[in-house]
Amino acid sequence: MNATALPELLELEQLVRLAGPLMETRLLCEVEAGAQRFPVWAFLLGSTRADAPAVGFFGGVHGLERIGAQVAIAYLRSLVMRLAWDETLHRQLETMRLVFMPLVNPGGTWLGTRANPNGVDLMRNAPVDSPERVPYLIGGQRISASLPWYRGAAGQPMERESAALCALVQAELLGRPLGVAVDCHSGFGLTDRIWFPYAHTARPIRHLAEMHALCEILDQTLLHHRYRLEPQSRQYLAHGDLWDHVYLGADHDDGDVFLPLTLEMGSWLWVKKNPRQLFSRHGIFNPVIEHRHQRVLRQHIAWLDFVTRAVGSHARWLPTGAQRVQHEQQALVRWYGKKG
Repeated sequence: MNATALPELLELEQLVRLAGPLMETRLLCEVEAGAQRFPVWAFLLGSTRADAPAVGFFGGVHGLERIGAQVAIAYLRSLVMRLAWDETLHRQLETMRLVFMPLVNPGGTWLGTRANPNGVDLMRNAPVDSPERVPYLIGGQRISASLPWYRGAAGQPMERESAALCALVQAELLGRPLGVAVDCHSGFGLTDRIWFPYAHTARPIRHLAEMHALCEILDQTLLHHRYRLEPQSRQYLAHGDLWDHVYLGADHDDGDVFLPLTLEMGSWLWVKKNPRQLFSRHGIFNPVIEHRHQRVLRQHIAWLDFVTRAVGSHARWLPTGAQRVQHEQQALVRWYGKKG
């Protein structure tokens, strides 16, 4: 593994050595940033059965939001260290699949930019156009790579990093009784939000009932949590969302369930507690003070572990029949202000 000088890649290299044959390492693609060349890796643990439930953890889609990659890597580290002694974890891995793509955009991370080295915002890069009005620029634009939220040129293939993420999801998370993706970001508001599709339209997704059931067990299990689970469309609409693209491309007619989630850590809270971070582009999107950085990692590792347990125990909470209808009606009232 060519770790170059990125601390995140150096840590992943160490985790590969510690996990040994218990973790599969897969090179998805390579990207260039100036004179540097970076690998984009996936790390896989657990069952290889096609009918096993699976959960994927993603980070570093936006290079400037390093805390997203660090949260995903911290959770992977906790699992790798537990492999040496945790029998419960080994039993869990016999029945489910864990997928990690912790540093989707290493070139942007190296450059300290939201976009990849080509100037493309990977979260606006999918071939999904909103039929509704999106906010100027932030909703995705094709004017120039010199402006933020650039989608890429019309008609061009997706960027290598975006295409690799989508291919990994299609290969490892779709076509299962339950597949969940958690994509870790920062930089939105004072509240930690968990967004689910759609981003391109305000209409509900097909698996609204399952999303509401997940929200319910979250509320019941992680008492006093501060996450606000909601459709992204409640905040703003956007073109080119990667998770909308994968969700729209999934086969939903065979009873399998795919739930993409985006963790949006409320970075404004870090700035509020330490206003000097405003004078640093890195500080706007990441906790700078060490004790706060450690606290953020601890907090969100608990959430990621909850998701893993929920996926592994999906048969106990995924709604069916009349229960599913009830969850869908409750979700329509909760998130869309209407009855089914």
